[in-house]
Amino acid sequence: MVRKIVNAPLFMWVILALPGFRMTSTLLSGATGPEGQTTEELLLHPSGESAAQIMVLAMIITPLRMLLPQNRFWLWMMNRRRHIGVAAFIYAVFHTVLYVVDMGSIRAMLDEFTALGIWTGWAAFFIFIPLALTSNDFAVRKLGASWKSLHRYVYAAALATLVHWIFIHNNFGPALARFVPLALLEGYRLWMTFNPKRPANT
Repeated sequence: MVRKIVNAPLFMWVILALPGFRMTSTLLSGATGPEGQTTEELLLHPSGESAAQIMVLAMIITPLRMLLPQNRFWLWMMNRRRHIGVAAFIYAVFHTVLYVVDMGSIRAMLDEFTALGIWTGWAAFFIFIPLALTSNDFAVRKLGASWKSLHRYVYAAALATLVHWIFIHNNFGPALARFVPLALLEGYRLWMTFNPKRPANT
């Protein structure tokens, strides 16, 4: 019974929705920040960080599966990687909607669009759109071999997200704490992929 519950797609969606439950509660309550921030301002950073962190989680699954081929947890996660990627996009949508509402007008958004920390966020968001829309079995069948080529653009989205995070917060530490492990694991994945002497069971 427990195994059936854990393996159900709904179980993963509930886990991924946990940060959203609290943010939705804050949004509905109309809570404001200690320095007079609006509800939208209060939720901008948590929603963006949730999107970035869940994206990183989706991306580390493959290299960790290669690093720990006998680990059943990462096999379980591998089978849910697309769910996690879509969840990252949903948080990114929430983050973007909050930003648009907080800015209040197209003119205000255009005025700061050229700032490095802003346009990189938009770039990451627009890259995410086709990736999220094709994260389903139907798209995998229809796109065939080109599906993987399309989804490699997630690396461009990750780089844009990293730059966005650093320059919005003006702080390297929190962003690098998430992205340096990702970079190391992706480096390991590339080494294992192109190293002809790697063990056959990986």
